[in-house]
Amino acid sequence: MKKTICPIYIISDSVGGTAKTITSAVLAQFPNFDTAELKRFPFVTEIDQIEDILVDAEKERALIVTTLVNKDLIQYVEVFSKKASLQHVDLMSPLTRSMEEHFEAESIQKPGALHQLNADYFNRVAAMEFAVRYDDGKEPRGILKADLILLGVSRTSKTPLSLYLANLGYKVVNIPIIPEAQIPEELFKVPAEKIIGLTTNSSTLSKVRQARLASLGLQKDSLYADENRIKQELAAAADLFEQLEILTIDVENRSIEETAVLIEEYYRKTLHRSQLVT
Repeated sequence: MKKTICPIYIISDSVGGTAKTITSAVLAQFPNFDTAELKRFPFVTEIDQIEDILVDAEKERALIVTTLVNKDLIQYVEVFSKKASLQHVDLMSPLTRSMEEHFEAESIQKPGALHQLNADYFNRVAAMEFAVRYDDGKEPRGILKADLILLGVSRTSKTPLSLYLANLGYKVVNIPIIPEAQIPEELFKVPAEKIIGLTTNSSTLSKVRQARLASLGLQKDSLYADENRIKQELAAAADLFEQLEILTIDVENRSIEETAVLIEEYYRKTLHRSQLVT
C-alpha cells in the first residue's frame, strides 16, 4: 500500500528547472510512496517574496529544495527551516563553495546567469535553424557549411540526432542514403572527420519502419519496411561509409543522448588533432 507524503517546495531565483529535474529523479527511487506534489516558486530574488512561501511551507510541513545563488536568501531559508524544523536541501551552495575554493574567486551571485541571452544562446538558435533548413538532404550545399554531417538510411535517428546536436551548438546536416539516389558530390569535399555514418540491425529497422507506416495509416508490407530491401540499403550505406573512411555508429539500443556523446567525443578529439597539425 502506498503512503502519502507531504509536498516539496522548489524555490529558485530562475525557472527552477534544474531543481525540478533532480527532485523528480530522486523521487523515482521511492516507488512505494504516492508522488509528492511539487510546488515550484520561480524567480524568487527578494526576502519579502520568500517569507510568504516559507510560511506556507511550514503549514504544509513541506520539504524545501532551493537553487538560489544569493547567499543572504540562502541563509534566510536555512535559519527559517531550522526554527520551523523543516528539511531544507540547498542544491547550489556546496558546489558553489567548492568552486570558489578551487578557483580562488568569489561567485557573482547573479540569478539566472545560466539562461541569459548570451552568444552561446544565439549560436544554439542559429544551429537549430541550420539543422531544420538542411534536414534530410534538402540542400546539399549545406554540407560545406556544416560542423557535422550525419549519413544513414531512413529511420536511423538522423533528424532527432541533428536537432539534439544543434541544441548543443553544432551546425548539422543529415543526408539520407538511398541506393538509387545520387550521392552529393559535396560529401567528397569535406574532411572525413566531419562525417558520421549511422547504421542499425535490419530486423530492428524493419519493425521501426512498420510502426512508422502504421502511424501514417499505410500498409505495413510496403517495400519500405521489407527486410531484404533494408539489407540492400544498409549494405549500400556501409559501402559508402567505407569509401569515405568515416566513423560508423550502430544506433540500435542507443538513445539519442548516448549517440550524441559518442559523436561529441569523436569530434573534439579529431578537432584537437587537426589543431595540433596546423
